[in-house]
Amino acid sequence: MAQKMLNPDKRFHLFFEATMKNLTTKAVAATILLAASASSANAAFITFQATIRDFSSAHPDFENNGANGSGLVTGLVADTLGADGKPVYVGGTTMSTQANFDQWYNDVSGVNYTFTKSITATETSTGSGIYTYSNNQYFPLSSSEGFGDQGFGNNYHFTTEIRTLFTYTGFDAGSDFFFSGDDDVWVFINGELVIDLGGIHGTANGDVDIDSLGLTIGEDYTLDIFQAERQTTGSTFSFTTAAQLVSADPVSEPSLFALFFAGLGGLFVARKKRNTA
Repeated sequence: MAQKMLNPDKRFHLFFEATMKNLTTKAVAATILLAASASSANAAFITFQATIRDFSSAHPDFENNGANGSGLVTGLVADTLGADGKPVYVGGTTMSTQANFDQWYNDVSGVNYTFTKSITATETSTGSGIYTYSNNQYFPLSSSEGFGDQGFGNNYHFTTEIRTLFTYTGFDAGSDFFFSGDDDVWVFINGELVIDLGGIHGTANGDVDIDSLGLTIGEDYTLDIFQAERQTTGSTFSFTTAAQLVSADPVSEPSLFALFFAGLGGLFVARKKRNTA
């Protein structure tokens, strides 16, 4: 007598049921824990892609520019970003020329080396929506990358460019973005300068009340951070923000289930290998 064939859906259901029965409770629990841990970890962090450009200490705006002065100086760049999305040179103490400054945040062969590095901010507490990154030894490049450490012990003489988005949701009264660092730091929201910490200086602080900027709730806006580490006396880079960052990428529910079943598949294969060994 001909054997009755099960439809594909039924065969898969029976196969899955048998597989589940063969897996131990401990193995299933471990897989669920793995998936839950991954979801929790992703929900608590956000990673930015930062463009780091490394310069030689011989560049006129970096180590050898003592004649240009030092100290915290505002007004070195314009109040709005240029058409290319970069800070616009105004000039002043600690600067040399516009041509030299225009190299800070652009790729120039023979003048700088460009790298993409990850910067990870941590949620201050689960569900707070406030993210912070703090680094009192901010050296994103190794001693062998770009121009190297040039004998200074760390790879100084670089710039940082972070370009991201946030959704404006409305915040409580007070500061919604706080930055602390050195040397030059300029923060732009929606293309407008909101924190101005220019010049060669030690750690300096700046903040902005985003609610005061006249933004529309529910709309996305650009958040751009430009920094320069110009001399060899420390390097700090820290910020805290309540802005709802669009680039956050927590594990979605479908991804969580995919991770769960991938884990089950891995356990099934491992068990099969043990049984056939």
